[in-house]
Amino acid sequence: MNHREVTAEELAGWISDAAHRAEELVADLTDDQLIGPLLPTVNPLLWELGHIAWFQELFVLRRACGRDPILPYADALYDSGAIPHDTRWYLALPSREDTLSYLRTVAERVAQEVTAGDATDVVRHFARYTVHHHDTHTEAFTYTRQLLGHPAPHMAGLTDTGASFDASGEDFGGDVKFAGGRFLLGAQRRDPFVYDNEKWAHPVDVAPFAMTATAVTQREFAQFVEDGGYRTPGLWSDGGAWLAASGATHPVYWRPGPDGGWQRRHFDAWVNLEPDLPVSHITWWEADAFCRWAGRRLPTEAEWEFAATAGRQDKSAYPWGSRLPGPAEAATDWRSGGPVPVSACGQGDSPDGCRQMIGNVWEWTASDFDAYPNFERDAYGDNSEQFFGQRKVLRGGGWPTRGRYARSTLRNYFTPDRADVLAGFRTCAVH
Repeated sequence: MNHREVTAEELAGWISDAAHRAEELVADLTDDQLIGPLLPTVNPLLWELGHIAWFQELFVLRRACGRDPILPYADALYDSGAIPHDTRWYLALPSREDTLSYLRTVAERVAQEVTAGDATDVVRHFARYTVHHHDTHTEAFTYTRQLLGHPAPHMAGLTDTGASFDASGEDFGGDVKFAGGRFLLGAQRRDPFVYDNEKWAHPVDVAPFAMTATAVTQREFAQFVEDGGYRTPGLWSDGGAWLAASGATHPVYWRPGPDGGWQRRHFDAWVNLEPDLPVSHITWWEADAFCRWAGRRLPTEAEWEFAATAGRQDKSAYPWGSRLPGPAEAATDWRSGGPVPVSACGQGDSPDGCRQMIGNVWEWTASDFDAYPNFERDAYGDNSEQFFGQRKVLRGGGWPTRGRYARSTLRNYFTPDRADVLAGFRTCAVH
């Protein structure tokens, strides 16, 4: 993959930035809000801040560098593999100030280690691994705030929702047709950094297919809702149990508006539904039901990656090349403060003309999350293997996703009932 290598100085900057982003995302919350209610899909944010610091210290400072623990009791508090989810609300956690001090101290020491003249490739690899671990958790901070209805955080240097991401004004949409063919799905050994679930590139045959140039919009999904999509059992297949248990009649953060239209909740604010924004916070079951209603289907992850990379063997990191995404290419990195119109970011189009395959909303695929044929387990063994066969694959990234984390081969994975994650979808024509 045509990835650009990251220098030691850049990596040190990423380490500091990742810790700073974590602080920014909780700075306005009260101590009580940093604990929050016990819910199955989130963590107490105070615990989560300590966890990402502990993870970085464990893999870089302690294991790769042989340093002694900064906090002698940290393993008993922050090891997510050993501490049951519900127990995390009842631990005697360090104070907010001590937790943030731990986060900063670890980041400072790791940044020093990666720029040291004798730093090894192992140290730098795990430093990058832990930066991306921060990135996944700070995205979780974002959807935790959304779930709990907290206000949008105050983040320096970032725009208001949609600013600098205006729609192109062109009549953009419809299907893009792909000839298909033999294709190498997954990451290649020369790629500077990948996760174990991307290992390794292997040949798959992709039949000709047609996929929408953009993600499904709120306008399109509202038509499904208003046509009785949630009241039509035949559209739901195996999702009928979820539908009955949830009692859903529309997406989780929607409500009927006073003028007969719809509103959606963006953090703590209700706004009128924006027709040209991608629908988000959609479960896999809802995406699948919409596809049946529309006479369409979800793309497989092989089709999605084929579209993002034009089916090329020498794939670029992003649909447009190896350059990190900016506002012209993708809505990422919290720059937009929320989702942007599906016709924005035209400079990030895939070679065949699909827009926003990186950023704005994660996209559900039809594929189960399973190991590739030549899977190789990472040093952090809990990353993927325990979830094989239990989740669905998402691709692309959302507007809070860090651009340095997203790439064309990256596989995200959640259970099909998750509505809190920033997930939308695009559709394919039925063969």
